[in-house]
Amino acid sequence: PGGAPVPSPLANSQGVPSGSGVRLWSDYLNVRLHPKSIYVIRQFMHDGECGCLEAFGQGASLLQDPGCLEELEDRLHFYVEECDHLQGFQVLCDLHNGFSGVGAKVTELLYDEYSGKGILTWGLTPGTRNLGVTWIRPCVFFLMVDFSPPHQDSQKNMCRVMNTALGIAHLSRHSSLLCPLSLGRHWGLR
Repeated sequence: PGGAPVPSPLANSQGVPSGSGVRLWSDYLNVRLHPKSIYVIRQFMHDGECGCLEAFGQGASLLQDPGCLEELEDRLHFYVEECDHLQGFQVLCDLHNGFSGVGAKVTELLYDEYSGKGILTWGLTPGTRNLGVTWIRPCVFFLMVDFSPPHQDSQKNMCRVMNTALGIAHLSRHSSLLCPLSLGRHWGLR
């Protein structure tokens, strides 16, 4: 009683990081992912040169780059070739930011290359914080965090509404089923 908290023996035995060594939530990721299952968008990392991926068009234009598209296709084919009986794909994609554009281009790619396969798309909107995640299972994982200043709330809301509308329109065009999900009651709008 009254002393410093004792670290959990379970946490220590599993190598859970703590203290100053933790920068991102993924530092706690205990699952070791195959190197081909991660595709990092370097310019939109936490310390990238472009900042946040805020608009649908920004995300869609990322996959216009032939090098980026070729890399994504190579990673996708790596996993597809491992499947004995491929039935379809699940795409988890933010609707409220630029990752809706990335998701739209990815579902378009899947639809064009694997037209007979199902594409189940989960369109995600944030709850209380603007945390952006796109995850194409099992191929690609992206993370973007944006804590905007309060004076830009109305402009950010308009941008979120536009991104959500464009995301739903484009994702539904190339998905077998689009299921929008939100942790908040107001589709992530404040």
